[in-house]
This record gives sequence, C-alpha cells and structure tokens, in this order.
Amino acid sequence: MPKSEIRKKKVYTPPSDVLPSSAASDKRPSPVWLPATAVALIVFGIGWLVVYYLSKQEYPVAAWGYWNLAVGFGAMVASLLLLSKWK
Repeated sequence: MPKSEIRKKKVYTPPSDVLPSSAASDKRPSPVWLPATAVALIVFGIGWLVVYYLSKQEYPVAAWGYWNLAVGFGAMVASLLLLSKWK
C-alpha cells in the first residue's frame, strides 16, 4: 500500500497593521504602589476590626457603632479590588 503524502501547511502570520490597540497596554507591569497599597489596606482593615472588638466597641469611633465593621471590611474589599488589577 502506498504511503500518503504529508501536506505542509503555511504558517499563519497576522497582518501587522491590524493589531489590537490594547495589546501594548496589557504587557505593561503593574505600578509599584499597587501591591503596597493593597497590603496596607488589608493591614488597616484587620487592625481596625481588632481594635473595635478588643475595645468592646468603644474605639476607633464609638459614635459610628456597627459602621466600624463596614470601615474594616470595606478596606479589605478595596484591597481585593486593587489586587484584581495586579499583573
């Protein structure tokens, strides 16, 4: 039985004038401040909650009541949003 011939396919190269404009911006690394700010927000949020619970809801701001929880958890959520942009 004869052997079939192997077909050679041409290698596809996309045209250089039709590259997406966002390709250049995707390759840039994240700014240095981004992970540092995210870590600072995590530490701030945890610290705020620890102080709130250990002081029996008197500190950091007694007039805010349970809104102190929103401040602590909000800082941690903000850090997660920042870290989602990290490359």
